[in-house]
Amino acid sequence: MKGIFVLIMVSVALSAMSQEQLRGLTVTSRAPLRETALGRTLIDSAALAESPALSLADVLAYNTSVFVKSYGRATLSTVSFRGTSPSHTRVSWNGLDISSPMLGSTDFSTIPSYLVDRASMLHGSSSLTESAGGLGGAVRLSTAPRRESGWHAQYVQGIGSFSTFDEYLRIAWGNDRWQTSTRLVYSSSPNDFKYRNHDKKENIYDDDHNIVGSYYPEERNRSGAFKDFHALQQVYYDTRGHGRLGLNLWYTSSDRELPLLTTDYSDDTAFENRQRNQTLRSTLGWERTGLHTKWSATAGYIHTWTAYDYRRDPGNGALATLTRSRSSINTLMAKGSFDWFPTDRLMVTAGVTAYHNAVESHDGDITSADGSVTRIGYDRKRADISMMTSLRWRPVQRVGMQAVLRGDIDGDRHTPLIPALMADAVIWPEVNLTVKGSLSRNYRVPSLNDLYYMPGGNPDLRDERGWTYDLGLSAEWTRDGIVRLAASAGWFDSRIDDWILWLPTVKGFFSPRNIRRVHAYGVETEATAAVSLGRGFTVDGTANWSWTPSINEGEPVSAADQSVGKQLPYVPRRSASATVRVNYRRWSLLYKWCYYSERFTMSSNSPSLTGRLPKYYMSNVSVERTFDVGRAKLSCKFAVNNLFDEEYLSVLARPMPGINFELFLGVSI
Repeated sequence: MKGIFVLIMVSVALSAMSQEQLRGLTVTSRAPLRETALGRTLIDSAALAESPALSLADVLAYNTSVFVKSYGRATLSTVSFRGTSPSHTRVSWNGLDISSPMLGSTDFSTIPSYLVDRASMLHGSSSLTESAGGLGGAVRLSTAPRRESGWHAQYVQGIGSFSTFDEYLRIAWGNDRWQTSTRLVYSSSPNDFKYRNHDKKENIYDDDHNIVGSYYPEERNRSGAFKDFHALQQVYYDTRGHGRLGLNLWYTSSDRELPLLTTDYSDDTAFENRQRNQTLRSTLGWERTGLHTKWSATAGYIHTWTAYDYRRDPGNGALATLTRSRSSINTLMAKGSFDWFPTDRLMVTAGVTAYHNAVESHDGDITSADGSVTRIGYDRKRADISMMTSLRWRPVQRVGMQAVLRGDIDGDRHTPLIPALMADAVIWPEVNLTVKGSLSRNYRVPSLNDLYYMPGGNPDLRDERGWTYDLGLSAEWTRDGIVRLAASAGWFDSRIDDWILWLPTVKGFFSPRNIRRVHAYGVETEATAAVSLGRGFTVDGTANWSWTPSINEGEPVSAADQSVGKQLPYVPRRSASATVRVNYRRWSLLYKWCYYSERFTMSSNSPSLTGRLPKYYMSNVSVERTFDVGRAKLSCKFAVNNLFDEEYLSVLARPMPGINFELFLGVSI
């Protein structure tokens, strides 16, 4: 509590300083100070705007080295940094944390890349500048005004294999004070692709009914249809001297069937397995930049309603409800921050963020013999307050340091102060060779499902906590604006105690426990290159590679526990991605590639057929041509996904499509 009190006093003192007290100071460079020593990966805006068919999960899979665990298109997709779990990845949108307080993670398949203008990843300690709880890292998303006067309209129609349709529409208008934009995205498909089922084997018999051979049958993805709709409304107003106001409203409605497992022999007409979701995210922000100060305030609200229904035919021709789950989440957010630049080498930041989460989750009712009804689920509220202060300092031009101190109150849980220290130094200016390092402590509070889910929630769970440090090098070289080369490589090491894992109990259901001490470490590398050959001919590319052992070093929970000393389930030791883009005048050719090493599905790392998923490589290619017709710009793009028809699994028993095609026609006025 003393640490929390100190943070409050520091924040109040900094916020009380007026611009009159700071008059006379000048700032010559702010952006370098704000990004001092951060371990950050920027996502190319061209990758975000590549196709309305892409989710943010697709963009991250091919443009970074993080692990994207996907159940297929329009199904759950999660992102893991540095060998941690999806719940250790924090996600923000325009400063609003959109990680589910109920589940503790984010489904990236529900975020169309076309609705994101800027995206970046903060690795390890750097995530503490955004929020606590990102033991692996954080993903930061934002939208922005077009900054152009007059009207603008864009429409893209996509047609793909399996009767898939993707549509995108944007209408924008602006002048020197107002900017407004409306974006709509709609995707639908029966998603009934063919695949070879390696989890089933059919025998071939001769005339005497002797087995003379066998084969893996070709099947269709059954019960995998989806309909997703997104609407994003933005309004910005420049008050000319009093700051800028910005309103963002993002509505999502999805209706998705959950595909049958490859091991399921059921008739897809004899059951219904469906999830529906409606979400409204909204932010109202204000910011004002002075000569040596910046003030900002944001209010946010999220409402999420989710329904899951599982019905099956017991044999009488009618579907009987077996599972009827409903959940409702309401989140309120208020956030304020203040930046002060007393000199061109020093920046001080103070901020306070408050959340109020109300979660109601019910999985059905139980009727007792006396007729009384007991509802299975929980209805909980939790208020979270996070206070942060940071100091960024460049004692000399080639050396930068950043110190962050954060304190969190999550309901009745008070985490100790969370410190982070980061530094960088340019040791060879000619190629901008920079050495960078950081050290931090971090905590993650259990999700509401971890604490209260019925049955199985464990209100006695302890916070996950850990120390992280990393050290790396980066360099950049350019020549006459024709060639640009950049590369970075870094080592990271994290030790996380009280890792939360859901385990089976003797009562027949799963329950979370603090059982593990996890040691996650490894190497992350990135390289980019761009060459301009003249006459409208350019080539650019990006490559990423990571090695991430993530080892359970805890104590065995029983004599039969074989998980100690083993890699965590669904964490590949090696992953890589690469993109190459060739532009020639109005033509563009794009090749994308990603790779994941084998993943184990069980904590014992069993080498059995169901205990491991083999490595796989994925390749996509597309070609695009643009045309000018008066004031309109037309585009035609043809894409081939899974170019080499790879048979692969990202998740056990979840089918994935083979080679498939897409055609996009667009017009921009």
